[in-house]
Amino acid sequence: MFGISFSELLLVGLVALLVLGPERLPGAARTAGLWIGRLKRSFNAIKQEVEREIGADEIRRQLHNEHILSLEQEARKILSPVQEPAKPVEPAAQNSIAPTVAAAPVAPSAPTEPAPTPVASPAPHDPTLPPRAP
Repeated sequence: MFGISFSELLLVGLVALLVLGPERLPGAARTAGLWIGRLKRSFNAIKQEVEREIGADEIRRQLHNEHILSLEQEARKILSPVQEPAKPVEPAAQNSIAPTVAAAPVAPSAPTEPAPTPVASPAPHDPTLPPRAP
């Protein structure tokens, strides 16, 4: 883990034996082992909590991004123009192109019946089409 070799561990053990003596060395080793175990568990718990928080943050961020995308899609649907039938441009074009002629004042007259609509003459038959039914 830290790159400590066996010879270094043996040297630390001999120094501890000389400093603590043979009577207190076993209790000191037990206490050191307990403290090392607690430190490892604490570090592992902190590490897992941080990983959970990072994962939760990523999930929150992803949900937030998905929510934003869905809102953008709804906004596009609302703001996008609905497919409307094309309006004829001819009357406006004719008004702008037609020369302006001063109209003579028209005297009011009695109401008249609407003019009959002209009947369309039959179109000539196209020889490439099948014959028409009478």
